[in-house]
Amino acid sequence: MTIHSLQNFYVDQLKDVYSAEKQLLEALPKMANAAFDADLKLAFQNHADQTANHLATVQAILNGLNQNPGSKKCKAMEGLVAEASEIINLQGDPQAKDAALILAAQKVEHYEIATYGGLRTYAKALGFSDVVPQLQGILDEEYDCDQQLDDLAMGGFLTEGLNEKATA
Repeated sequence: MTIHSLQNFYVDQLKDVYSAEKQLLEALPKMANAAFDADLKLAFQNHADQTANHLATVQAILNGLNQNPGSKKCKAMEGLVAEASEIINLQGDPQAKDAALILAAQKVEHYEIATYGGLRTYAKALGFSDVVPQLQGILDEEYDCDQQLDDLAMGGFLTEGLNEKATA
């Protein structure tokens, strides 16, 4: 790819995140099945539902630009999903495995936060104000998911987090 303008880079990154969301949508049910903790399973299942909505939103934004997502493959998500797959296949202590799954999921969330933050900023700069709220909404959901994973890992008020259970 050659960067001719911010707009062509923006479109390229929309296609990239479309691929990322598609890959994640395939990985999340596997992560949910591998999780031991019921709350973690539910978090992965809920994020799969959100991810399906994110995929549809990105598709709609691309459609509005008369762009097709094409066959672009997000290499970053491919690596993150491969890392999560390695964890899914691990044997051993279920709490320790849940802690490892949380870290893998948070790596994904941080990637998505960076991507959607950039896309929102580019949309503003390019005058695509109609999609800024949609991108901000996805960004907010990614932050919320990351916080939920933090809460599961660290525990809440008067409760042990999965990280602490994994050390036992």
